[in-house]
Amino acid sequence: MRRREEMTFLERIYIVEVVKGVLITFTRLIRNLSLHILQLFGFAKKSKASQSIQYPNDRRDYPERFRGRHRLTLHDNGSVKCTSCFLCATACPAKCIYIEPAEHPDKNVEKFPQRYEIDTLLCIYCGYCVEACPVDAIRMDTGIHPEVYEADPRMYIEDKETLMDRSKELVKIGKNKVYEKHMEKMQKLERFEV
Repeated sequence: MRRREEMTFLERIYIVEVVKGVLITFTRLIRNLSLHILQLFGFAKKSKASQSIQYPNDRRDYPERFRGRHRLTLHDNGSVKCTSCFLCATACPAKCIYIEPAEHPDKNVEKFPQRYEIDTLLCIYCGYCVEACPVDAIRMDTGIHPEVYEADPRMYIEDKETLMDRSKELVKIGKNKVYEKHMEKMQKLERFEV
């Protein structure tokens, strides 16, 4: 990369660079369009053209490590595994996790989160909260994109009950059904039916 002082006048006003960018984009457009047309008529079968997926109707399977929506994991009795240790909130670079601890009614359990909230507008989906949790209480393995809500920013704060319900739903109907249900909701949202 050249320093600004070493650039010519045309390079400093970025006209040359803009023209180069447009030429690259246009060249790729013509190449891909030509390949698709040739393949449509049975030619150039060995050449690989770009592909697009008609999302949300078509789906590309995400890898198991995809960081989707958050969820709080549960014990067999339905109680949350979180021990309010604050490691997830401490590890979060966006500072989007809020935990309010309380004493557990069961004397064998030290504490639990009375309030557990994630502000998904602040969240950068880095997964540090998942890595930091010593008891595997939080996961991002739903395989679904973050939720889309109305324009009110308060709707994007997901509380403990919402995060727990995701775990219950995942166990009850399975990952594929959760995805299908989510996509139906997104399609209704696109048609303004919700």
